[in-house]
Amino acid sequence: MNTVQDSTVTITGGTGSFGSTMARHLLERGVKQVNVLSRDEAKQDEMRRDFSDERLRFFIGDVRDAASIAPAMRGASFVFHAAALKQVPSCEFFPQQAVSTNVVGSDNVINEAHKAGVRSLVCLSTDKAVYPVNAMGMSKALMEKTAQAYARNYSDSEMTVSVTRYGNVMYSRGSVIPMFVRQIKEGKPLTLTEPTMTRFLMSLDDSVELVEHSFKHANAGDIYVKKAPGATVEVLARAVASLLGQDDPEIKVIGARHGEKMHEALLSSEEIAKAVDEGDFFRVPLDARSLQYELYFDEGSSKPPLAEDYTSLSTQQLNVDETKELLLKLPEMRELVKEQS
Repeated sequence: MNTVQDSTVTITGGTGSFGSTMARHLLERGVKQVNVLSRDEAKQDEMRRDFSDERLRFFIGDVRDAASIAPAMRGASFVFHAAALKQVPSCEFFPQQAVSTNVVGSDNVINEAHKAGVRSLVCLSTDKAVYPVNAMGMSKALMEKTAQAYARNYSDSEMTVSVTRYGNVMYSRGSVIPMFVRQIKEGKPLTLTEPTMTRFLMSLDDSVELVEHSFKHANAGDIYVKKAPGATVEVLARAVASLLGQDDPEIKVIGARHGEKMHEALLSSEEIAKAVDEGDFFRVPLDARSLQYELYFDEGSSKPPLAEDYTSLSTQQLNVDETKELLLKLPEMRELVKEQS
């Protein structure tokens, strides 16, 4: 079992919502050093002032540029690869940029980590990589394949490369919740793309727990998923409004954005058929077969059993009160509720 205590850990995209939360968590756990790689010097400066911890080191670079990754990998035992283009509409208009960062950039990170002698690398993926219908999801699916290809092609490698998938992180920079809060404060109607659209609900702490679990337990090429409840967009909007003193908010339906799905999936039916249930997590082991397919034609293979996809609709559905209870676990929401009282 891997442990990060007294180790150096590198986080790509380390100034983002997940990266900064993970950095704080690691420092509290007693790591020797956290290397933050990102291309935004303003966010790095803000994070440097906010943390004020000499164990935090910053590296300006872009995962698209392999040479800029190398300095941040030196001496690291563990790597969290969180750098990505994540906005669905942006990737729809600039899919080649999604490929450059999410696919080519991820390959660069894996190769540089390998050269630096990293012990374990966890690549952060998304529910949008399952049955992808948008460029962001497609690029993330290829990122997963890139990580698994390394595990398959370098089975004797001392570096374990694994993947974690999770859904929307509540109150992260890409979350709809801050928009709802802003609209309520400004006295505007809540804008919903489609009220019956469902999404998984996870906190940043949940995502940190998932990635840390993968670090500790993953075999090469594993995909890890943390079980999470779901809710419709309307339920989420009404829960946020209710916590801020509006039990009957005005709602305006504006229609789905470019590339949006009605329901998100964390595991396909093919994956869940072979997944290992580990309590709060699902682990999907790597298919480590080689390209010698004639072996399997000669010997035959069993057909996998049919199973239901694990989606934001098939998981436990929360009502408004249950969603409010979940939202109150977020420090940002607790602070907003406190301001209201």
